[in-house]
Amino acid sequence: MANVNIIINGQKVEVPKDYNIIQAAEILGIDIPALCYDSNLEVAGACRLCLVEVERSEKLQTACSTKVKDGMVIYTESEKVVRIRKQILQLLLDSHPNDCLTCEKAGECLLQEYAYRYGVKFKEHNGVKRPKYIDNSSPYILKDDSKCILCGKCVRTCNDIDERRVLSFSNRGYDTRIISDTDQTLETSKCVSCNRCVAVCPVGALIDRRQINKDRVWNLNSRTINCKSCDYGCEFEVLSQNKKNIAVKAKHPTNGRPLCLRGRLITELMYLDNPDKPYRKVDGKFIESSWTKALGLGKIMEKIEKVEKDNA
Repeated sequence: MANVNIIINGQKVEVPKDYNIIQAAEILGIDIPALCYDSNLEVAGACRLCLVEVERSEKLQTACSTKVKDGMVIYTESEKVVRIRKQILQLLLDSHPNDCLTCEKAGECLLQEYAYRYGVKFKEHNGVKRPKYIDNSSPYILKDDSKCILCGKCVRTCNDIDERRVLSFSNRGYDTRIISDTDQTLETSKCVSCNRCVAVCPVGALIDRRQINKDRVWNLNSRTINCKSCDYGCEFEVLSQNKKNIAVKAKHPTNGRPLCLRGRLITELMYLDNPDKPYRKVDGKFIESSWTKALGLGKIMEKIEKVEKDNA
């Protein structure tokens, strides 16, 4: 494939002509802020935080959806770009709960990171904020609409798996929100608790409930392992503290890896010192379960016991 030559912030670089500006900037080590962009998902251009200035262009361009062209000159931190980014971040914070000190996403939240980078702070106002609706019906996922920034990453990653397609947008304007099926709870919907949505959420709107109150991310050590449940080999992080493995975290579902609850539970059972009790969904309701039933090993265990008894 042919390459093109462009200039970003005064630095020359040669990149494939099918690259977008974010990809080209990454080669130079330039981080363009973006809340809705994910290289593994279809480009949405929703958050507008990745706007950049391109010479001879009348308007700012979204770096996630704009393809590079030969001779293009780009500025990612011009005065105009920074001003617009600050305005976008302020609008997001004005609708966001001010609980960063206790939020489980603290230290990993992109909204927190970008607000710090550009010096944008919470402010008191009498305007409308996003509704404080919390869905804690699932023992695996906590959904908090008040923290949702409508980036759509959860919807896109969920819809990448044909047999899932649980999440979608509902309503319009400021009333827009992410719903499960026909506005059901995670428990009553057809959600399979794969945690794809949690893995890509840039803020604290979707949280892994089995990680809550384990410890702050900056106090934990982590190592990446591949799930042994099937040939996909989905990636998980095993989180540890004081040489004890205390939690498992699903990594981004890249390279076609689907992520699934069974693989996650197997990983917990294999690696954690004291894994939390498992749950399985029966007739639209989560019930506490044995590990044998949760992993679907009932018939296998019965057969093993029978074979061992016959051979004794």
